[in-house]
Amino acid sequence: MKRLKFNRRNLIKSFAALGSVGFSTKVLAQDKSNPNNLPPNLPEWTPDLGAGVDENPYGSPSEFESDVIRRNVPWLTASSQSSVNFTPLQNLEGIVTPNGLCFERHHGGVAEINPTDYRLMINGLVDREMIFTLDDLKRFPQVNKFYFLECAANGGMEWKGAQLNGCQYTFGMVHNVQYTGVKLSDLLRETGLKPKAKWVLAEGSDTSGMTRSIPIEKILDDCLIAWAMNGEALRPEQGYPARLVVPGWEGNMWVKWIRRLEFGDKPYMTREETSKYTDLLRDGKARMFTWVMEAKSVVTSPSPEKPILAKGIQQLRGLAWSGKGKIKRVDVSLDGGKNWRTAQLHAPIMTKSLVRFTLPFEWSGEELLIQSRAMDETGYVQPNIQELQKIRGKNSIYHNNSIATWLVSKSGKVDNVRLG
Repeated sequence: MKRLKFNRRNLIKSFAALGSVGFSTKVLAQDKSNPNNLPPNLPEWTPDLGAGVDENPYGSPSEFESDVIRRNVPWLTASSQSSVNFTPLQNLEGIVTPNGLCFERHHGGVAEINPTDYRLMINGLVDREMIFTLDDLKRFPQVNKFYFLECAANGGMEWKGAQLNGCQYTFGMVHNVQYTGVKLSDLLRETGLKPKAKWVLAEGSDTSGMTRSIPIEKILDDCLIAWAMNGEALRPEQGYPARLVVPGWEGNMWVKWIRRLEFGDKPYMTREETSKYTDLLRDGKARMFTWVMEAKSVVTSPSPEKPILAKGIQQLRGLAWSGKGKIKRVDVSLDGGKNWRTAQLHAPIMTKSLVRFTLPFEWSGEELLIQSRAMDETGYVQPNIQELQKIRGKNSIYHNNSIATWLVSKSGKVDNVRLG
């Protein structure tokens, strides 16, 4: 039987951005396939019947995908109940994060709540203080919206230099799902708002009693109370049975297990917005209320977990997002920022949602310094770390949206490095 041959001319047409290209059809150096299962042989799984329809009432991934999981850094925090794990961005396709792979950030562990006992209280500077059950919330007009959620500390360990050698560990505190819920602006038509209501205290019912102050303008703009993600009920670790959705803003404001919204005339200055989630500046002062997650991007392949395995045409893949709106453009550099090429953005391109980008290139075994740089529809351009450090210094944690660099060695191995 003849081996499949690639039509070079058609490949070049399909990769219109390339000039002179080549494609390797050699078996990958790390090929671990069983030759007995390859054509023209009959593979071992064909002769016998497989599992029946009742084998897995709730579907799960193939056993051969068992390494695609959330991972944590055990030494990062003193307790797993107040810690974080990371989404395996390098293993995902498209823009939808599967529910079981969405990163977790808890301040007091996962609250287990029976939905029949769930209540949402709205009080303070409202015309009518009210308490809603989950069924009450579902009687309102529902919306279905894709949004990314990013922890403010995503990439926080990289302020002083390249620390963790992995796409998952350096960028994995972000996920992107479709939320189903009710707009808070619709809910507040029932309660009414007093003229002096300018701020909201959002309070969770977990052990930490997570609380954040949110300006009324944001609440009335696009915030939701969500009870579902990607077509099914929220997972317990994502706030089941209901959570607050604050599109484009730092993840700690998306209060899980939401139990109360209190309306007041000034910010509440809670622990989470004074002792934490503030941005330290070079002069030692800290700025508060820097909520928006600005434009950011990452190349997911090649990456430290996704080395280049063969010479020839490669398909660079990545993700970009912005809390200010839609991503307008992503540029990619293969030489550490000396030269840039514009990547292809793949539909759908939605506001405050991840967008997938790709760029074909040819690799001949040379060293590469791969970077990506996002621009959003406001004109904001993703900065490099030196630009951030001029304002913030090197002792910051939150809101590191700087350009990352992957060093591709001559062997195809990829490492996280810092330039400059």
